[in-house]
Amino acid sequence: MPKAELSDVLSEFAQTMVTNFPIQKILDHLVKRIVDIMPITSAGVTLIDPARQPRYVAASDGAALRFEKLQTELGEGPCIAAYNSDTAIAVPDLNLEARFPSFAPRALQAGLTAVFTFPLRHEDVRLGALDLYREAAGALSEELMSTAQTLADVAAAYLINAQARADLQDSSDKSREAALHDALTGLPNRALLLELLAHAFRASLRSGETTAVLFVDLDRFKVVNDNHGHQVGDQLLVAVAERMAGLLRPGDSLGRLSGDEFVILCEGLDASSQAERIAARLSAELARPFVLDRVEVSITASIGIGFTGAGNEAPEDLLHDADLAMYQAKHGGNGSARVLDLRPGHLGGHGFGLASGLGGAVERHEMQVEYQPIVEAAGGRLAGFEALLRWMHPSRGVVSPSVFIPFAEQSGQIVALGQWVLEQACSGCSEWQEAGAPGIGVSVNVSAHQFMSAGFAATVAAILAGAPVDPGLLTLEVTETVFVRHEERALVVLGELKDLGVKLALDDFGTGYSSLAYLNRLPIDTIKLDPGFIREVSDDPSSQTIVTSIIGLAHGLGMAVVCEGIESAEQHRRLTELGSDFCQGFYFAKPMGASSIDALIRRCPPCLPALS
Repeated sequence: MPKAELSDVLSEFAQTMVTNFPIQKILDHLVKRIVDIMPITSAGVTLIDPARQPRYVAASDGAALRFEKLQTELGEGPCIAAYNSDTAIAVPDLNLEARFPSFAPRALQAGLTAVFTFPLRHEDVRLGALDLYREAAGALSEELMSTAQTLADVAAAYLINAQARADLQDSSDKSREAALHDALTGLPNRALLLELLAHAFRASLRSGETTAVLFVDLDRFKVVNDNHGHQVGDQLLVAVAERMAGLLRPGDSLGRLSGDEFVILCEGLDASSQAERIAARLSAELARPFVLDRVEVSITASIGIGFTGAGNEAPEDLLHDADLAMYQAKHGGNGSARVLDLRPGHLGGHGFGLASGLGGAVERHEMQVEYQPIVEAAGGRLAGFEALLRWMHPSRGVVSPSVFIPFAEQSGQIVALGQWVLEQACSGCSEWQEAGAPGIGVSVNVSAHQFMSAGFAATVAAILAGAPVDPGLLTLEVTETVFVRHEERALVVLGELKDLGVKLALDDFGTGYSSLAYLNRLPIDTIKLDPGFIREVSDDPSSQTIVTSIIGLAHGLGMAVVCEGIESAEQHRRLTELGSDFCQGFYFAKPMGASSIDALIRRCPPCLPALS
C-alpha cells in the first residue's frame, strides 16, 4: 500500500476521532476502513479485560464477528495470543497451524484460512487486538504487516483517549447522582427536590393545573434517637421513606429535605382535596408501628400542605407555605395534616409566636452573634471567623435560624436584622485588629431578601466606614438562591460589592447542581463546600471524587475553597490532601461568643486542632 494512501487514512481517522466518537464507533470505523485499504477479506477487534468479558467487539461483517466471539468463547486464538505476548501473530495457513488446536479446526470449518493479528497497545497499556482475516492462504508482506501495526497503534492511542472520556463521564454521572440523592434513603435530596419543584411550578403556571407540596415532619423523632440510638433512628427514616413511597400516586415525587423532614410533590391534581386525602392516608399509615431490627417504634407525623395559585410567586414560596402549614399542624396536635391558613391569628402557636416575637428581639437583647473559627487547612492556623446569628427566645430557648429566618423574610424584618448582624460582625472585626490580630477577617451570611433589598451595597459601605474595618476583611456569603430568581439584578449587586473591596463567597456549594452554570460568570472569591460531602470523605470514593473535582474546578477559576462541617482529624487530614484551602467545623472549635474570642486572639496565629 503506498505511503500516501496510508497517510490519507490516518488523517481521515484522526479527523473522525476528534468528533468525540464513543469507543464502539471508533472500533467500527477502524475495521471497515482497514478492509477498504488492505488485501484481506474481513477484520475484527476485541478489547480484552482479564477481569471480565469483552466490553467492546467490532467486526466488518458477520463472519469476522463469529471469529471474534469464537476466540473469546474458547479462550484461545491469535487475538488472545497477540494480547498476551504484545507481539503480532501471523497465521498464513490455518491448515498448518499447531498453536491453536481448538480454534483452528472450527475456524477452518467456518471458511477462514489465514489470520494476522496485531496487539492494540499504548506505552505499557494493553487493550486487546486487531484481527485481519483472509479466505485464501498466503502471507502478508512485511510492509503490510508494518502498516497494520501502525494502524493498530494509532487506534490504541485514540481508544485510550476515548476511554478516559467515558470514564470521566461515568464519574460525572455518579457524582451528579450522589449530589442529588440522600445517602441514607436514596431519595432525592434538597437540591434535586428544588429542581423538581421549579419544574413543576413552571408546568403548573402553563397548564393551570394544581400542584401541591406536602411537608412531612416526624413528631418526637429526637426521642427515638435519644432512647434507642442513631442507628435505630436511621433504620426508622429508611422505613418511613419506604412506607410513604408505597402510598403515593404514579408520578408523585418523594424526597428527604433534611433530618426527619420529607417533602412530597404532587402534580396535576384535579382538586386540592386530592392532596388532603393523600395527607390523611400518610398520617394513618405512618401511625402504624414500625418493626425494626431490634425494636418496635411508634411515631406520628405532622403534614403541611401548600398549593400553587395561593399567591406564591416562586417555587421557594410554595415550599415555605407547606413548611408553615406543617407548623400549624403541629400546633393542632401530633399526627395531623393542615393546609396553610394565612388568616390573622391562624399562623398557629409556633409560627405566630415566633413571627410576633421577632419584633423588638434585638432591643430586648435576645439576639446574639456567635463566631466559629475558619482555619487554614494545612497547619490549622486561624484565618477568620464566620458570624452566626442566634435567637435566645425567653420561653422557647435557642431558636434555629432555619426556623426564624423564614418568618423574618415573610414579615420584612430580615433587612434590619441582617444589617444588625453586619454591624456586629464588622465592629468585632475592627476590635480584633486593634487587639493585635491583623488579617483576621469575618464572614457573614446574607439572605436573598437582604441581598436584593434596595441600596444593599450602600448599606455595607456605610457599615464598613463606621466600624471602621478594611473591606478586604469582610466576606459576604450568599447561596445560589440569589441567582435563581433575579440573576441580572444579582450580578449588578455583586459588582457593586466587589467595587467596595469586600470578598464574596458562594455558600452551601454542591447542594444545587446548576451552581456550575454560574461559576464562570460570578465575581466569587470563595466557595464553601456543603457539609453533606464532608461526612463520608474519609472512606467513600464517590465523596472523594466529588470533593476533588469541586476543589480542582474552584482552583482553576481562581477561587479558594472552605470545607464546612469537619468533625474529625481524619476528615481534616483527607481534605487537606485533596487540596482544600480552609476548613471549618466542630473539630476545630464550636461557635463561641465575642468574649471568648479575646483569649483566642491573644494566641493568634495558633494552630487550632480540636479546640472544642
